[in-house]
Amino acid sequence: MSLRLAVKFARRELRGGLRGFRLFLACLALGVAAIAAVGSVRSGIEAGLAREGAALLGGDAELDLTYRFASAEERAWMEDQATAVSEIAEFRSMAATDQDRALTQVKAVDAAYPLMGNVQLEPDIALSEALKAQDGIPGAAMERALIDRLGLSLGDGFTLGTQRFILNAMITREPDSAAAGFALGPRTLVTLDSLGASGLLSPGTLFNSKYRMLLPENAAINAVETEAKDLFTDSGLRWRDARNGAPGVSRFVERLSAFLILVGLSGLAVGGVGVSAAVRSYLARKTEVIATLRALGADRATIFKTYFIQIGILSLLGVAIGVTLGALVPVLLAPVLEARLPIPSAFGVFPAPLIEAALYGLLTAFIFTLWPLARTDRVRAATLFRDAWDGASRLPAWPFLFATASATALLVALAGWFNGSWWLTFSTLGGIAGALALLAFAAFLIRICARALSHRLRGYPRWRWAMAAIGGTGEGASAVVLSLGLGLSVLASVGQIDGNLRQAIAGNLPAIAPSYFFVDIQKDQMAGYTERLENDPAVRRIDSAPMLRGVVTQINGRPAKDVAGDHWVVSGDRGVTYAAQPDADTIITEGAWWDADYTGPPLISFAAEEAAEIGLSLGDTVTLNVLGRDITGTISSFQEVDFSTAGIGFILTMNPSALQGAPHTFISTVYAEPEAEAAILRDLATAYPNITAIRVKDAIDRVAAVLTSLAAATSYGAAATLVTGFLVLIGAAAAGADARTYEAAMLKTLGASRRMIAASFILRAALLGLAAGTVALLAGVLGGWAVSTFVMETEYSIIWHSALLIIFGGIAATVLAGLGFARRALQARPARVLRARE
Repeated sequence: MSLRLAVKFARRELRGGLRGFRLFLACLALGVAAIAAVGSVRSGIEAGLAREGAALLGGDAELDLTYRFASAEERAWMEDQATAVSEIAEFRSMAATDQDRALTQVKAVDAAYPLMGNVQLEPDIALSEALKAQDGIPGAAMERALIDRLGLSLGDGFTLGTQRFILNAMITREPDSAAAGFALGPRTLVTLDSLGASGLLSPGTLFNSKYRMLLPENAAINAVETEAKDLFTDSGLRWRDARNGAPGVSRFVERLSAFLILVGLSGLAVGGVGVSAAVRSYLARKTEVIATLRALGADRATIFKTYFIQIGILSLLGVAIGVTLGALVPVLLAPVLEARLPIPSAFGVFPAPLIEAALYGLLTAFIFTLWPLARTDRVRAATLFRDAWDGASRLPAWPFLFATASATALLVALAGWFNGSWWLTFSTLGGIAGALALLAFAAFLIRICARALSHRLRGYPRWRWAMAAIGGTGEGASAVVLSLGLGLSVLASVGQIDGNLRQAIAGNLPAIAPSYFFVDIQKDQMAGYTERLENDPAVRRIDSAPMLRGVVTQINGRPAKDVAGDHWVVSGDRGVTYAAQPDADTIITEGAWWDADYTGPPLISFAAEEAAEIGLSLGDTVTLNVLGRDITGTISSFQEVDFSTAGIGFILTMNPSALQGAPHTFISTVYAEPEAEAAILRDLATAYPNITAIRVKDAIDRVAAVLTSLAAATSYGAAATLVTGFLVLIGAAAAGADARTYEAAMLKTLGASRRMIAASFILRAALLGLAAGTVALLAGVLGGWAVSTFVMETEYSIIWHSALLIIFGGIAATVLAGLGFARRALQARPARVLRARE
């Protein structure tokens, strides 16, 4: 019976329209829409990657080899499996003119490239035409950034190594560029045949060869992959296929969207504060209705169900609005998004992210509305008639507490399940919960302190009125501090993390990093190379080491991935070196180095930190595939390897007799005065055209650009949280409008001027904004410190300009929200207000 009556009462209550619930709907809809939009964009990108997987990869499948070309056996197998095969070599080199030189990522292709898609050039000519030789000089195409950097025009000449090329076209689009991953320099396209006399692809030089294949329509791609791995994995061959043509992009999009959705949950939490405030305010206005129902015999369950059903229906409406917006916005903005994204996308309506957002919205609404709704169960009719909510217990009964805790645990579990990273989920949501707890405690302290100060400021009426209002029994102070504070906390954390990353990249590294990395130095060039640098007084230090690349294939006779999982050391090829004795800076943490003249079975000195992560011990064996040959060594020591200095660092060092017979080159780092860098580069590039120079500052700038984009994306998510917080501020200001009108009428009656009352209102808002901003800054600093220290592993310092902006932003937001509703209170006539109150 109580449920039927509750439904009937709820239906009648809903006839009154949405008055009082606009804030409720706006907060819920905005939070859900932000999460749904991020999820929809992610799904659109994933759909585009899946649809264009073969085009992104440049074929149905790709076999990747490190620093060697395919053997006759491997090439014969590819020809047998595929209807077409394209061979590509990729490496870094220096493009040089008579006046300048710059780092470039070279892609040397054969006549079959591209197997899928088209390279778009300017002028609009075929790739074969652009790369064709003229008067014995091969052609080339470059990206605009490199053309501008070298000051070239079409028809001008440049060199790669010792080979002269003619620039015939500018690259405007590469069909397989997304699959190439991060590059340190702009692209140059040439033919494989043209590099024969360049000296850039000699044995031991650093390059990757890739073989794209078009498979027959009826080919079973799983079977082809299994056969390739069975035949060639031990030779260092890596497989990719069109099912995931750009795995790096896919992983990046997945991880970034997971983080942004968690940031969106902070927006929902802010919205939850507004939802709770709206429900509390609505029920306070329904005191007489509730009291009448209780007096007529309605039990507690019926009243609770009445308003639970009503709020539930409105929650469904708010979630539906948010889901609709989150689905439509990416579709409507698809032309803009597709034009800005460097990867294919297929935007549409995807059910999965919308369902995820809807579940988050419903659970958030349940968590934040159950508490105020539960208070109706603890209030007697007589108390309601006497003094509204003053007699109600603030703490609901234990079943409601249990339901709230269960719903919160379910929301956390869903977040972890959907984004696939429990660590990220617990850390992010734990930070949000911690910030909310800190803000709630701060709001409590602020009210107590304001109440105490109001009695001590008798000679300062404006301040006393402001303090009395903050310390009053209303919910305004709590709503302002919680809603604005959480939004500002997220923004403050992002600002601190971004600022410290920029500081680490632009400030700390150049002070300790080398000027240049030089790679592909041949053995017979080391003497002349070293002599040039050692005789330069501007050069402070030179570090050189032999350089090979190897793939860790086995650990203790088992497949490496079975032992180390997805650890980065076993994911792809890694730098390997050899040394007879450790240098002066090497710190051995465990075990012992081999003798200088040791010629026995291969021994390994492994990076200590990475070894601990993988679970390696002294005496374990590691099998490396170097240039198609397996070398198994025993770990004899662990050493500290510091990659943060941007100097030379190897995960794995072996004794010389294990590796020095393999073709290889040397790498070197040069620490020099800035004014000498140009001369060093010019002299070495002229004497040794095959050597590639990587200017460390340029590499750092490219990394900084990527990190800036990440920070910008996260800032957009934080901004959505802040907008929700501002909506809650407006709602709190609107809810307190009647109280401020009555307060202004009383003060006018007692002789206060409008200016004094307005100053009191501004002081009240500014103090609450200052409190919210200060607490948010504390939460943001703690969050930034945690991420910088434990995730980024960088030094941390407070970015004060960002911190001060957060505080000023909090003050400005509360003042603007408060002033919007203060005008009516200041203009109201006291007599009319006081008569209406009676």
